[in-house]
Amino acid sequence: MRNQETTKHDYGHGLLIAGAYGRMGCAILAAKAALRSGCGLVTAHLPQRCVESMQAAFPEAMVSIDPSPTLFTSAPANLDHYTAIAAGPGLGTDKATAEALHMLLTTRPEEMPLVLDADALNVLAMHKEWLPLAKGAIVTPHAREYERLFGDADPSQMAKEYSLIVVKKSHRTHVYCPEGQLFVNQTGNAGMATAGSGDVLTGILLGMLSANHLHASMYDIVCKAVETHGKIGDIATQKQSESSLIASDMIDNLRLISTDITSR
Repeated sequence: MRNQETTKHDYGHGLLIAGAYGRMGCAILAAKAALRSGCGLVTAHLPQRCVESMQAAFPEAMVSIDPSPTLFTSAPANLDHYTAIAAGPGLGTDKATAEALHMLLTTRPEEMPLVLDADALNVLAMHKEWLPLAKGAIVTPHAREYERLFGDADPSQMAKEYSLIVVKKSHRTHVYCPEGQLFVNQTGNAGMATAGSGDVLTGILLGMLSANHLHASMYDIVCKAVETHGKIGDIATQKQSESSLIASDMIDNLRLISTDITSR
């Protein structure tokens, strides 16, 4: 239960860098999942032509507006105003976007929780010399993204070498920590192999990392987020078939379970 004498500012402010013109669904799903996961505020950094889509689909999100009409081309100013950052879903891999991601990696506050997913991982795979700049981040690759980024290297070794929390997504998602811990998730089902499912996980991670008022370890929060992601998929398939599940169904189920880290 939350303390009655609190405001939205007590539960963190997540920054989501996601979406490009024609790929706004990723950003909308992630923003909704973030706010449903307990943080007090979410700001989505969007290209100019994408702002209206977000404000119409999810008015609870605030927006930060990129100079570009259609792409992510510039990291937002004042990153220290946020509690956690997530970047990647739907961004594309345009040269200007890659340069903006590099700017984000080099200017983020050192202790700021950072989630890198989807096209952020694809950009890193194209510029592997930037991997050391992601030190301390959470990366969430599925099998093909992992192969592009790390080849056939052992995930536990990559977590240690680059000081990353590696969330290798699969039927039984594994979470690898630089210190050697391993969590094997037991929730989830095949219905979650659907468009937008990974964006929902990115949002859950952002929301829970932002709302970390109990100061749990980042590893514990990531494990709880992965477990939660699977649980909401499992709840969905209690109501419908696996083949009919869509990502929005999963977000709707976040209201039914606690994302408090103490409930894990």
